[in-house]
Formats: sequence, C-alpha cells, structure tokens
Amino acid sequence: MSDGQFQQSTVFLKKAVPLMMKYKVPTTPTNYALWYTYVANTDPKLTADVDTTVHEHGTCSPLQSDILYQKNMADKHSQNIGSLKQSLESMMTELSHSMSDTLQDTDAFHSVLDKTFEQLSRVENEGLSIDETIAVVRNLVKDSQALTQSTRYFKHQLSDAQQEIAQLKQNLAEMTEQATHDGLTGLLNRAAFERELNAYTENAQTWPFALVLVDLDHFKQLNDTYGHVLGDIALKQVAKRLLDYCREGVQAFRYGGEEFALLLPKRRLNSAKRTAETLRAAIDRMVIKDRRRGQTLDHITVSMGVAEYDEHARESGADLIYRADQQLYNAKNLGRNRVMPIN
Repeated sequence: MSDGQFQQSTVFLKKAVPLMMKYKVPTTPTNYALWYTYVANTDPKLTADVDTTVHEHGTCSPLQSDILYQKNMADKHSQNIGSLKQSLESMMTELSHSMSDTLQDTDAFHSVLDKTFEQLSRVENEGLSIDETIAVVRNLVKDSQALTQSTRYFKHQLSDAQQEIAQLKQNLAEMTEQATHDGLTGLLNRAAFERELNAYTENAQTWPFALVLVDLDHFKQLNDTYGHVLGDIALKQVAKRLLDYCREGVQAFRYGGEEFALLLPKRRLNSAKRTAETLRAAIDRMVIKDRRRGQTLDHITVSMGVAEYDEHARESGADLIYRADQQLYNAKNLGRNRVMPIN
C-alpha cells in the first residue's frame, strides 16, 4: 500500500468510526467494512441504501447494518447454506449407492442359498461324495463372507454418516439461530424483532415509534378445516401483504405462529392506527387459493393491537409489547377483525 493509499484509508476510517458511534453500531469487522465502504462512496447502491435507512429510521441499528451488509457486501450465509446442502446431498448419494450395492449383494446371496440348498438336497437323493458336499459348503461360506464384508462396510458408513449428520445438524442449528429471516414467510424473524425493538428503545433518535401486533383470526379452525397446506399459504400471503406496506422505514416480522409484528418509526399512535386499519382492510379483501387442491379461502381476517412507545417513561420493550398485546386481546374479545384501541 502506497503512502497516499494509506493516508486515504486513514481519512475514511476517521469518518466511519464516528458514524458508527453516533448510530451505536457494534464495532465488528463486517460493520467496519460496511461503514468504510459507505464513507469511501465506492458502492453507490450501498451508499443509497444506508442513506435511505438513516433517513427513514433516524439511525442505523445493528440489525439494519447486518441486513445492509448481507444485501450489498457478502453472501456468506447463502454460501454456508449451499455448502451444507451439498454435503447432505453427497452423503445421501453415497449412502444410497452403498445401500443399493448391499441389497444387490443380498439378492445375489439369496440366489446362492437357493442354489446351495438345491445342491445339498442331492446329497441325500443322489448320494454326493464327501468332497462334492464340502465344495458346496465352501462356496456357500465364500459367498457368505462376501456379503458379511459388504454389510460391515455399509454399517461402517452408516456410523460415519450418523456422526456427520449430527455435526451438520449442529451447524444448521447455529446458522438458523444466526439467521434474521423466517423460513416460511420470508419476513424478519422473532430474534431480529427483539434485537430491533431493543435498539429502538435505547436510541432516542428513533423516537417516537409505534408497535403493531397482528394475529390471524381463527387460524386453528382454518388449519383444521382446510389443512396445514392452505394454512401455510395464508401465512405467506398475509406476510406478503404486510411487506407491501413496509414503506418509510416500516419493518414487518413474524412474531411466532400466526402472529406478526410491525415496527413503525417516527409514528405516533393515531398515525400507526391508520396504517393498521388500512392493512386490516386490505387483508380482509384477500382471496387465498391452493391451486393444486382446488381449495379457495375468500375471507381471512386479522386482529391488531397498537401501542406507541412511551418515551417519557423510557419503558422497556417488554412493557411496550405487553401494552400492544393487551390491545390485541381487546380486539379479539370485541369480535375480531378490528384494530384497537379505538380512541
């Protein structure tokens, strides 16, 4: 690196670090890379995405930094998933081939057994000599040893496979825990929600903000009546509709089961309620179809509870969730398919 390049890098670093401190971004290698690239302005798309995030949220939380890094600078998670999938596929192919070979050996041995028993029956019927009888038995032992060796090899492979599967399961569990998105709906997941809510409550630059909890009405009945396939389709379609309204910094999360959550930055209670009501009406108009089974669900509703963060009390994220959940409970009790509070 030349002296000029070193000096330029120092300038960029001196710009990046104060920004990370301002937005309370953890000083991880990936975050350094993200913000260094941002201040260097070498990636216009990344620069635009960071600017949009800061404009809409008033900050750039650790979760948002992670998402920006994954989106613009790295695809390591996808590479790990691909590597994991490839390992599983290779292992299963090898086991399949070994199983096939072992079964073929078993079939061949059954044929040998039938032939041997036929030959042994001649001992009594045709009076085979001792030498002829011993030759028949030797052939049987030889074929039996070959089958034993094949079976032992397959058993050894199964043992190795069990260890590899255990390791792969552990890797998958760790990757899943670190992932930020829900596998079924594609929304940000519960862990991402908790991280983001914590960042919102701790950073005054995000205030005011509001939380909306969303719950599909009669979801258990839907599953019991139409089956889990249509139930999953309903969850994905509702998630898609929520994503359609993720503008101006709004973020949608799968909170758990049939529950979703929305974080609305720079929104007071009344504004958040209007957004929630618009969403509720849009979902009420949805028609959900399972084309493979010819099933149609033309009426699905949601109940919503809304709460604005109490910045004066500096309440915790748990307290905000509790208040939104109480409003959701009220919406359910009053007949569902509504947004609470009314006033």
